[in-house]
Amino acid sequence: MMKKHIHIAGIVSLLILLAACKKSFIELTPPSTAGVDNLYKTDQDFKQAEIGIYNIYQSQYQNMWLFGDMRGDDSWDELVKGTPAAMDLFTISNDDGVIRSTWLNYYNIISRANLLLAKIAPLDKGTVPNKEAYIGEAKFLRALAYFDLVRIYGDVPMVTTPITIEEAYKAGREKVSKIYTDVITKDLQDAEASLPAKYSGADVGRATKGAAKSMLGKVYLTLKDFVKAETKLKEVTTMGYALLPKYSDLFDYTKDEHHSEYIFDIEYEQGLSGEGSSFTTNFCPKNPDIATFYGVTGGQNGANNPPRSLFDLFSADDQRKDITAADGYTDNNGVFHKLIPTSNDVATFTKKYMVRLLATNDSRANWKVIRYADVLLMLAEALNENGKTDEALGYLNQVHKRAGLTELTGLSQSEAREKIYLERRLELSFEGHRWFDLVRTGRALQTMSSKGMKDYMTVFPIPITQIQLINNPAIFPQNPGYD
Repeated sequence: MMKKHIHIAGIVSLLILLAACKKSFIELTPPSTAGVDNLYKTDQDFKQAEIGIYNIYQSQYQNMWLFGDMRGDDSWDELVKGTPAAMDLFTISNDDGVIRSTWLNYYNIISRANLLLAKIAPLDKGTVPNKEAYIGEAKFLRALAYFDLVRIYGDVPMVTTPITIEEAYKAGREKVSKIYTDVITKDLQDAEASLPAKYSGADVGRATKGAAKSMLGKVYLTLKDFVKAETKLKEVTTMGYALLPKYSDLFDYTKDEHHSEYIFDIEYEQGLSGEGSSFTTNFCPKNPDIATFYGVTGGQNGANNPPRSLFDLFSADDQRKDITAADGYTDNNGVFHKLIPTSNDVATFTKKYMVRLLATNDSRANWKVIRYADVLLMLAEALNENGKTDEALGYLNQVHKRAGLTELTGLSQSEAREKIYLERRLELSFEGHRWFDLVRTGRALQTMSSKGMKDYMTVFPIPITQIQLINNPAIFPQNPGYD
């Protein structure tokens, strides 16, 4: 099994210095010491600074399932209370710890990207040979941070240069539309122009040109600019990506995760201090037989449970069903062991993150931010909205047939639209897409009102600590309904 790359450990000097500095209320103020200035001199300095940004993403994406999965209808909180239940039941409060840490994580990412971009700008390629790639990488990571921020919180402060603490306190919330125009799309356009198509060796796993194009296509789709989405996503199909022959191989962690379908993950590694993910621990049932069968050592939390309604969406011959939504396991003798729900354990789980685990929260399972099947389904959606339904079905069927299903033909535009929406659910459940798909397609309230959703809940509350620190509702109001 190949080791993953982008290892974050080993850049302690930069991270300790950054973490030790006093930060503003939105975590935007970089350290202004001679020590930090001395860190931004060589090509290797900037490479390590980029890795420091990935480090924060590792922390943040441990919780992306709460926003992308638990909030939607393909996951529910069967056992774990606290934040998961509040997400599930639409009772999340403005003082929730995950709401606050998410805000701070993303603005820490933005602060570091802004500082890197400011420090690298005056240097020439003789000093920093990989200057353009580092700029593209920082802009990609900043764009992803802002994309997540506006989808989670709506209007947020838009800051693209290092600022002082005093300036940070005056940074009000900017309109989502302006952030998309002035930062997200622009940064991704710059990133696709600057990033390499691929990396080798220890750099495999860094953001690439294909990742930038794919994310830009997703942004255009979110903005309902289907013409631009079609163009950009078609470009990705010419870059050498391909679906793996077997869906199950996507979640077989004995194999290299940097395969033909890989575009961009948040990377984790087992056995290195602080580098593992919590997904296996969080999603494994507490059943000791399941833990033994999969080799999951340490605690099991039994979170992120597929409801029966998700099981029912899969046809019997859909090869994705057992991996996505399971209610037991089949042992090495071919005997199926069904989960028996108790007051202390769950009746269902997803196998997408089940991997041999030697210690609690030390999984090698990545978080798949975007993979090629996602691109194909987004392209199918864009083509269909552009009136090219027959062409759209070709891309939809690549994913559909990979699951062992019969090719779809002869659909009207409205029929194809519903099939594409369904295919995204079946293909991408528990990968952080469902809630954001419901919101961007305008179906969130209709789908989730019976679960407690109100019309204002397409976004989450701004952390109360941020509201209290700025203390100026004229420039920094709370989202409606969350006071």
